[in-house]
Amino acid sequence: MKSFLPLAAALLFQAGTLPSISTAPAPFADPQHLLYVRTLTLPPNASGIACTILDASVYAHTASSSADDLRVFRAAPHTRPQEIPFAVSYSEAQPTDAQTATVHNLTAHNGTLSFDLDMPARPYTEVDLDLAAHNFLATAEVSGSNSGPNKSLGTFTLFDLTQRRLARSTSLALQESTFPHLHILLHLRTLDGKPFPHPDPATIQGATVPASREAQTLYTPVASAYNTVTQQNASSIAELDIPAHLPVERVQFLLDPTYKSDFLRNVSITADANTHQPDQPQEVIAGQISRVTRPADPVTTTPAINFTNLSFPAVMASNLHDPATVHIAVKNADQPPLPIRAVQLQMRQRTLCFDAVPNATYALRYGDNDLRASVYDLGDLATLPARPIIATLGPEQLNTGYIQRHVASTYDQRNPNLFWIALLAVIAVLGSFVSRHAMRQGRRR
Repeated sequence: MKSFLPLAAALLFQAGTLPSISTAPAPFADPQHLLYVRTLTLPPNASGIACTILDASVYAHTASSSADDLRVFRAAPHTRPQEIPFAVSYSEAQPTDAQTATVHNLTAHNGTLSFDLDMPARPYTEVDLDLAAHNFLATAEVSGSNSGPNKSLGTFTLFDLTQRRLARSTSLALQESTFPHLHILLHLRTLDGKPFPHPDPATIQGATVPASREAQTLYTPVASAYNTVTQQNASSIAELDIPAHLPVERVQFLLDPTYKSDFLRNVSITADANTHQPDQPQEVIAGQISRVTRPADPVTTTPAINFTNLSFPAVMASNLHDPATVHIAVKNADQPPLPIRAVQLQMRQRTLCFDAVPNATYALRYGDNDLRASVYDLGDLATLPARPIIATLGPEQLNTGYIQRHVASTYDQRNPNLFWIALLAVIAVLGSFVSRHAMRQGRRR
């Protein structure tokens, strides 16, 4: 009996572990095993780096949220399609693009704050001021300089209307500039147009320079709800169903163009995976949408305000592996509902690029659960050109020659656990036999 136990333990260990271990090499991408196909159309005799923008259906039908099974195939006349390297880039302002501008020469004189900013050595189109002031209207006269006289860049309106349940904005929206130094005169007033009491240089706490508009993130729609908003418990509700693997990174609202009123609304976004478990925490994202439009006031010399913000980041990371229902609630409180025409979920723009040669056809294929992420020697794709060749991505089609990889054709293949169940049964019978045999030998002794 003692010699049997280690053998049984070893067999049980193997029975529990062998099915989950695979030493097989990663499968090769084969067009016949990729369920979906889309043509990539190029200009005649195109040669060089070509790029196309991927849409939501690509990610909705890939085998994983990271789209490991995306492949590009090239075919010359009378040849079999061959897999070729490609690169996918994401539209995203890099974190290093947001930098701090150094504030110096702060003074206060006759109700006006004066200060200078040392700007980063790159193009910029916006400056966000960090102001320790509340409930104000302000104008900022901005000028730029190199080593010569200052050049006027315009007058901009800043405001904080939170006391009136509206938005706050302290950003200077400039034309793209490269001046190393900015000079700013900030005129603060109360909400009723009176001079701001005791402006203090300490009001200016800093300044941040975001990425220029040329480097801002671009987005692609992934799901939209048009004219389906309902009213529930002082909230405007929209619901969208999204498939598994589909990235969602921003929400955008569209209002009736005839609506001109000012507003500020809190928004709550809840993403429920369709496989949601009772003890799984619900994913909730909070944000705001707002608008302020005011005519110019000649008495206080305040210019017109035209501020609109109808989108905010809404990265839903926890539901990429399962289909999900997204609930969007615009909280109206005691205000009239907004005339929301549409709600759109968006992802960062994804661009796929490859090296094109003349007299060849190209296709994007995906939909093979067994494929792993491709690893290529990118070569020229490591640095993409500013103006690549435009490749047109055709409509998604089912692969007419599709054959499922590893189709189970025998009874054993359709029931892979049968062997291990039988093995455990044999072990149990042998154990019982050996145990009885040992007991009989003991009695004889």
